[in-house]
This record gives sequence, structure tokens and C-alpha cells, in this order.
Amino acid sequence: MRLLDGTTTVDDLDAFLATLDDVAEATGTTVQAFDADYVVSAAHLARALDRADRAIARGENVARERAVEVLCYAAGRRQINRALEMGVAEGANRVVALVDSPAGDESAEAEAVELLRDHVEEAAVLGEYDEATVRAFFDVSDAELDAVDGGLADLVLERVALLDVEK
Repeated sequence: MRLLDGTTTVDDLDAFLATLDDVAEATGTTVQAFDADYVVSAAHLARALDRADRAIARGENVARERAVEVLCYAAGRRQINRALEMGVAEGANRVVALVDSPAGDESAEAEAVELLRDHVEEAAVLGEYDEATVRAFFDVSDAELDAVDGGLADLVLERVALLDVEK
């Protein structure tokens, strides 16, 4: 798995998503773009990828496409429409793009990242999430946050892991 974080301006969402699909198809990788305000860490996306692959292997996936299944796990939701909130939107975006080769082909992942650099201006935005946005999206209360040893990022990782239990 490789991550590319930075900024982009999306004039036409359908065209941007088609570009991601084109990169994925050309390189044999899975490509998914996330709004960086919702992504608490690289571990957040790594866990989502792991859980999505496990669901697909078991035939328990809700999405037909691996990239969408990863998005659902990252969002901690089985409803695709709700998970899409975590994706990019038209306008200026701080973005984290996940690239993964199901076959473990690191050169294909590197090629995909290079192709994405034409559309994402690299900047260190990963981990610079919006706490209020994350708390609202993942429904984290003050009481829950006060009751755990870890912080908000740990609770989000827990939400990703617990999605399997909620099925």
C-alpha cells in the first residue's frame, strides 16, 4: 500500500473519479481518494484495506469494487452512500490517495502514484484531520473520548475494526 497526500482542485467530480479509475486500470491497482479531514493516520487506511480484503475473501463485501469496499471500511459504515461523504468533492480538497496492488506489485503501485501526481500536488496533509469533523462523522462523544486511554485516532481505528462485528 502506498499513500499520496496533498491538495487538488476538482472541477468535475465524475471526471476526477474516472481519472482514478483509469490509473487503477492502467496499473492493475486499487485507487481510492479520501478527504484528508476524515483520515486520522496511515494506520487508519491500512486497517481499512486489510478489513476490506478480508471481507472480499470471505464473500462478505457490500461493494462490487475493492476501492469502494476500502472506503466503506475506512468510514466504518456498511452503507456506501454514507461512506461516500469521506471521499473527495468538487472544489478545493486536501486529499489522501490510497494505492494498492492486490498482487503485491510494488512497481505498479509506484507507477500509479506517479500518474496521480499529475492530479495531486503533494503536501503533508495526512494526519492533519479535522477533529470536529471526525468526531461527528464517527459519532464520538466526549464521554467516550474521556473513557479511553488512547485518543480520537485510536477510537477511529476501533470503529474500522468493529465494522465486522456490526454486520
